[in-house]
Amino acid sequence: MRRNVLYLCIIILLTTIVCAFTYDDSSIQNKQNHVSIIAHRGASAYAPEHTIAAYELAKEMGSDYIEIDLQLTKDGHLVAMHDVTVNRTTNGFGFVKNLTLKDIKKLNAGSTFNKRYPDLAKPLYNKQKVPTIDEIFQHFGNDVHYYIETKSPQYGVGIEQKLFNKFKQYNIDTERVIVQSFSKKSLKTLHKLDSKLKLVQLIKYARHAKISAQQIQELKTYASGVGPNASSLNPTYIQHIRKHQLDVHPYTVNSKKEMKRLIDWGVTGMFTNTPDLLYRMLHN
Repeated sequence: MRRNVLYLCIIILLTTIVCAFTYDDSSIQNKQNHVSIIAHRGASAYAPEHTIAAYELAKEMGSDYIEIDLQLTKDGHLVAMHDVTVNRTTNGFGFVKNLTLKDIKKLNAGSTFNKRYPDLAKPLYNKQKVPTIDEIFQHFGNDVHYYIETKSPQYGVGIEQKLFNKFKQYNIDTERVIVQSFSKKSLKTLHKLDSKLKLVQLIKYARHAKISAQQIQELKTYASGVGPNASSLNPTYIQHIRKHQLDVHPYTVNSKKEMKRLIDWGVTGMFTNTPDLLYRMLHN
């Protein structure tokens, strides 16, 4: 009798262990399946950022979204540019807000990259121009998902309405779009234009990420997620956000070690200059 009870206990213990391992594997796979690959300024580790070439490469590498920073020119055109000036990424100088589209179209958006990274240089990159949102939508249409940031809305009054108009003009399916901004005002303006549009509140934490229940409740009135700097994150913060059914899309993650840690902590997507590395992690 005692021997039978012992055997039964052993069987139950082994079954529990097997189930536990099976559950863990499934949980990890489930987390990975829901992690969006967001190509930060395109595949910007390999091609000049915010160019059609960088976006094309991001698409080829299996990215779920191509990220586009938008700013307004002096004459009211939406162009893809991260910095408030064109100095770093082109062969020109000046603030975007002080330059016309004609001025910006004279600039080369790839030659600086070729000089800075000779091992990655390509003749194709020397032909790259700063693209407008019109050119991006004309080129890709609804073949990709877009992750758009309204940059420096304090300089670009009306940038939200202009972007919304472009969605309509080019028949862009807004279910394929996420818009982010550090500006709460900008996001709330977009929310009024289309309450179904997915919006993400960018946040820059000086040290450790913390968020109150009150802040989360306010976020949920207009946003579907947050975009914090990856270096500030901890598992408690991520779990707190996820408990409220909000996405967590940290920026900018380029190392395999950090990618794995954030996946294990439960993020739902991440910005990366190396979308191919994240793709291999999630699919191999």
